[in-house]
Amino acid sequence: MNDLTCVIIGGGHVGLHSLKAIKEEIRGMANGRRIRFVLIDKQPGHMRKMLLFRPAVGQEEIMIPWTHYSFSEGVEFVQGKVTSVDSGGKQIQYEDAQGNHARMQYDLLVVAVGSIVRQPEPDRGGIALTDPQAAADIRERWRANLRKAAGETNPEERKRLMSIAVAGAGISGVETSAELALEMRKEASSLGLNPSDISVYLLSGQKRLFLEGPEKVGKRLDQVLSECGVKVLYNIKVMQAEAGAVKLSNGDLLPVGECIWTIGLIPNPALRSMGLPLTPDGQVLVDECYRVKGAPGVYSIGDCARIVDPENGKADLMRAGEGVLQADRLGKIVMADLEGRPAPVHKSASSILDFFCIGLGENRGFVWGGKWGLNMIITGKLGWKIRKLAWDKGSMLR
Repeated sequence: MNDLTCVIIGGGHVGLHSLKAIKEEIRGMANGRRIRFVLIDKQPGHMRKMLLFRPAVGQEEIMIPWTHYSFSEGVEFVQGKVTSVDSGGKQIQYEDAQGNHARMQYDLLVVAVGSIVRQPEPDRGGIALTDPQAAADIRERWRANLRKAAGETNPEERKRLMSIAVAGAGISGVETSAELALEMRKEASSLGLNPSDISVYLLSGQKRLFLEGPEKVGKRLDQVLSECGVKVLYNIKVMQAEAGAVKLSNGDLLPVGECIWTIGLIPNPALRSMGLPLTPDGQVLVDECYRVKGAPGVYSIGDCARIVDPENGKADLMRAGEGVLQADRLGKIVMADLEGRPAPVHKSASSILDFFCIGLGENRGFVWGGKWGLNMIITGKLGWKIRKLAWDKGSMLR
């Protein structure tokens, strides 16, 4: 009998966990047939997207070579971008890193291309935290502004150069603003500036932070951010980042040295060319076992898929933690399908426990867990340790 080929598109957190889960469940064989594994990703390694803000404040490397992982043994890695999926002919077309076009047959296909950072219109100014290069550019900009501030004699201009606006107050915006406040104060001290003159503004279009949890949890997060040196402005959006200031939705101008956009995620636009069934928002349509509708042998999980708990009708959020749980279940689903027996169905993590963790700089974290109306909040060093553990587990570093 011929070998089976399992292709996984996407080497982010969910793609890696899918590869590991399927490999461990199948153990190299299925119904007497060997399984060949291929991982396709446009990056040369696994990029820790959850830590994208880190290169914006320091020089941390967030790219991990595929060979770092023990389960990568025997896996073929292809650096490229999948351009279409022919579910009838069971083949994909992709463009490799050199721009060459090629095709590959598959028996099993996992689509885990995730999401990308939403960007504002190009004419709105500022810089969006979209990838490692943008993060490095952000770091160079605020550091250059602080160097200018060290030689500036005009107090108002010096204050402006020491200020930064973060537009978008989701978890990414919260983590970015908190880390910036910490690092900018350190840099200011090294330049002989007064660190208390650093101003980091987090602008939210909502009436409170952390809409995923109760109002009192959002208020507690606001308090912790204030202790970190971040000032949250509510019910206000950035309309335009102009030279020397941002224009706000209430008509005010806020003098800042730079504006960073962290306005959420959207499903990877690459999905729109693949020929798979999508929701109006651009997510892949799947059943309760992550099977893509009308495409035998094709599965999709993570941010790029619309995954709904059949018991409560609740859709999973675009979070790495939920994608990792999906990947663990996918391994069992694939094996069950190969053996022709009933497969486990999706169950949302929130049906067990609502759980969020947020990093606020080294030794500073915020963790919330909720069940049956009860709230658990952990801050400080323990909150940081839990957040770091989640980051490391997401990238399978431990």
